[in-house]
Amino acid sequence: MLKKVLLAVALMLPMFGASAQTLKVGLVDTNAIIQAMPDTQEAQKKVADASKKYEEEYARLGEEMQRMYDELSKMDQNELAAIRERKTKEFQDYQVKVQNFEQSAQQDLQRMQQELLGPIFQKIKAAVESVGKEGGYGMIQDYNPQQTLYFADPVVDVTPQVKSKLGIQ
Repeated sequence: MLKKVLLAVALMLPMFGASAQTLKVGLVDTNAIIQAMPDTQEAQKKVADASKKYEEEYARLGEEMQRMYDELSKMDQNELAAIRERKTKEFQDYQVKVQNFEQSAQQDLQRMQQELLGPIFQKIKAAVESVGKEGGYGMIQDYNPQQTLYFADPVVDVTPQVKSKLGIQ
């Protein structure tokens, strides 16, 4: 019985070794692909345009806040307390309004960026999966030069194949 188990193990060992040698690993530089995609440039332009509009509005709000501050600081020391308090409250309320606008604008730009880039990431993922299946890769990992310390054969850079699938150079 022990001989049969040892014989079975001995016969299976070469198969394990062969399967380990055939594991194909690929690397893909998704950052290079993202930057090369026309969709990305279009998305970045839309975000930049929206950002510019928000910056212009923020500048207008800042000018109004500065006007209110100047008016408050130039107020005569003998001004009636109720008027001074009202102007101070208006200024403080306006500061809160400007801060809320800034936070809302940042959140909107982040949401917009996610909505525009999400489909791009999905296209890349689908292309990587296709290259992986067609090439018989066991794994394709994102290549990040800052984090990759070393790679050699049998690791293959599949970035050109993924770019080809996406129709980009």
